[in-house]
Amino acid sequence: MRHCSVQVRGLLTRDELDRYNALMEVGSYLESQSRYDLSAIVQAEVDLLIQPGIERLKEKGRERDRKTQEYLEERRRAEWEAQMKQLDEDDD
Repeated sequence: MRHCSVQVRGLLTRDELDRYNALMEVGSYLESQSRYDLSAIVQAEVDLLIQPGIERLKEKGRERDRKTQEYLEERRRAEWEAQMKQLDEDDD
């Protein structure tokens, strides 16, 4: 059974995480019994179950990128204003 990342697991709801853990336990048991045909079905269910967590992680990344872009734009604006102020002072 393939586990999802810690970041994705951290973004699963309590119900999703409980179901994830139960499915992983069942899948591990099936693998220990060499029932790979059935464990593949369980893995497919796990893959579907974690999709909302993956989307939440992507959204966090997009939000972080937006905030970084806003910060950089604000910094460029402040630098430009400082340069303009310096030019005004030099002209006086």
